[in-house]
Amino acid sequence: MNPFLLTLLYFSIAVAVVIAGLIVFELLTRKYKDWQEIKEGNAAVALSISGKIIGICLILMFSIFHNDTIVETLAWGAYGIVLQIIAYLLFDLLTRHFSVESQLKERNIAVGIISFSVSVGLACVIGASIS
Repeated sequence: MNPFLLTLLYFSIAVAVVIAGLIVFELLTRKYKDWQEIKEGNAAVALSISGKIIGICLILMFSIFHNDTIVETLAWGAYGIVLQIIAYLLFDLLTRHFSVESQLKERNIAVGIISFSVSVGLACVIGASIS
């Protein structure tokens, strides 16, 4: 396939997978609406969402590097979203002294940075495991 068309196809898939992931995360967030918080300048939520976007894209990047088909890339993208959700839920569960979601709503930048780091760091591990 023409490399320009293939790049456009992978770009389109990445956009679709990221949008799907963001919709799922929006549905999981109970204490606030992601995009409303971002619109209001909540940098903690913006950091958390940015980590999820970069994390999903990293997983897709590794999938493109190591797989030959569009279907495999889509499958890894979906798997990446699921693993990012699990990571977020575990992060919230393991912080027993406070709710991550509440802290993000309250604009706690430190929690936003850790949330960002968890998403990107685990995406690197997930991506490295793709072969």
